[in-house]
Order: sequence, then C-alpha cells, then structure tokens
Amino acid sequence: MQTTADIDVLVSEVGPRDGLQSIKAVMPTAAKKAWIAAEAAAGVREIEVCSFVPAKLLPQMADAAEVVAFARTIPGLTVLALVPNLRGAENAIAAGAHKIALPLSASETHSKANLRRTHDQVIEEVRQIAALVRSLPADRRPGFEGNVATAFGCTLEGPVPERKVVELACRLVEAGVDEVGLSDTTGYANPQQLRRLIRLVRAEIGAERLSGVHLHNTRGLGLANALAALEEGITTLDSSLGGLGGCPYAPGASGNIVTEDLVFMLDAMGLRTGIDLPRLLAVRRILAEALPGEALYGFTPDAGLPKGYEPGGWGIATAA
Repeated sequence: MQTTADIDVLVSEVGPRDGLQSIKAVMPTAAKKAWIAAEAAAGVREIEVCSFVPAKLLPQMADAAEVVAFARTIPGLTVLALVPNLRGAENAIAAGAHKIALPLSASETHSKANLRRTHDQVIEEVRQIAALVRSLPADRRPGFEGNVATAFGCTLEGPVPERKVVELACRLVEAGVDEVGLSDTTGYANPQQLRRLIRLVRAEIGAERLSGVHLHNTRGLGLANALAALEEGITTLDSSLGGLGGCPYAPGASGNIVTEDLVFMLDAMGLRTGIDLPRLLAVRRILAEALPGEALYGFTPDAGLPKGYEPGGWGIATAA
C-alpha cells in the first residue's frame, strides 16, 4: 500500500457505514469483512467501517466492534467509525478505531431527528469526547473529526444559512475536534455554493482544519461538486461503492458519490489515489451476492473501462 506522499487525493470509502445504514437488509458480518478486505487490497486507504449506535436503532451496525477489530488487522488501513455521542465514542475507542467522526447537523431539526439533540447538546458531547481523547496515552488517541451535516440544505428545514455552518464549524474546533468536514447530507449542494462555503469556513478555522467533504449524488451533481472541491484544495473525498447510502432521517437523501466513478475521474485527471480501479470494480461482486436485489449504481461499472485505459493520466491530451 502506498504512503501518503504517493497520494494526491484520499478517497475515503463510507459504504460499510453510510451505505448499509440506509438499506433494510442486514449484510452478514463475514461479507462486511470480505468487502473491507477487498477494498483495502485494491488500494483504498481509509474506510468508515461502521457507526456505534444502539443495535435497536440500526441493526445493520450491531457487529460494529467485531468489524472494527477485523479492519484493524489490515496493514496500512485507517479504520474510521462514526459516533453519535460520548457512549459511542467510548465504544469505538475500546474497539480500536483509528479515527472517530461525529456529525453535527447545521439544521437543528435534522439534529433532533438524527441524534435527538440540539446544537448545544451536541457541542457538549464533543467537549466530553475531546476530553476523553486527551486523557488517553498519545499512542492510543484516535483522530477526532466533527462533520457539519446538512451544510448545504435540509429536506426538513430547506435552505441552511451559511453563517450557521461557519458558526458550528468554529464551535466544533473550539470544543476540541482535530478537523472539520462539510457534508452534503441531502444532496442539495451545487459547485458554486460548495466553493463559497469552503472558503468561508476556511477563513475562520484555517485551511488545515478543513480537508474533506462528504457529497451525495442525489440530483446528479456529485462529481461536479467533487471537482469544485478539488479545485478549492480539498484532498479527502468521501464516496460509497456502488453509490449505496443516504440518511434515514433525511427523506429523499439518497445516493452517495459512486466510488468507482470518482476513482475513474481522478485517474483520468492524472491524480494519484493509490487505488487499482479494475480490482475495485471486482469488489462489487461481494455486494451483489450479499445484498441480492439491492440496486448498485455507477456509470463506470456499467460502461466498462475505455480501450487503452491506464491509471494516472488516461485521457490527458499530449502534444502531437
């Protein structure tokens, strides 16, 4: 597996968490492990493998600790887990997650539906988690990311004021997160809006604290938004194999960016991801077999790779 110095863009796979939480079927634990192992073997360096929520709320995540423990055995893989609160963070840390991420919805209506907490209550959870992380020996401290969800609009509230997103990003940093991410939870973002909000947030918290975005393809703008983010200097992009994903508490919020399509676009642009696209495409078989009847998306898997395809610059014009 390549080192960070060999990578231009980190493609962070979120399917085992965001994808599976959005469907009714429960993927067998063995299939989850096979999926994670196969993606890592294809060169994916960071995978959000689960969320630590009560099994009665999301039975798809009942095996979270076992999945994290398995993923930890894969050399070179950063194991990421979503946590909704302090209890979830304690469980994720005990399981061995390298990195934890907590969502804070810019829409307070969505926050109450998703986490059953107001903005102030979530910020208090962040403070407690940050204190917990600081109390650990240095070699056991996970990275801690705060994600501003519904940052570009909300199916429950509609437009979200940009000043609220900036305010919450600042509050997350003040409460102790290492970095902030912006999430288009409901697929509302457009490239111009994305550029503007990245610049506004970075002006307040610093470019080094905002390096990643989580985008959806709900209205077909996923890759356009990813390109806009790249041009603003974003170096981490979330995506989901087969385009699985959405938010169960945001009606109509379907469709993460398809990992296969994103990697093809980055390859075609000559950007290094460290991912072997043919091997990545083969991983879809695991999903198809474990989730029969579940729709999988992606233009690249459907069309196939172009004749003469080579990673790292396919399609880049050269002088005659």
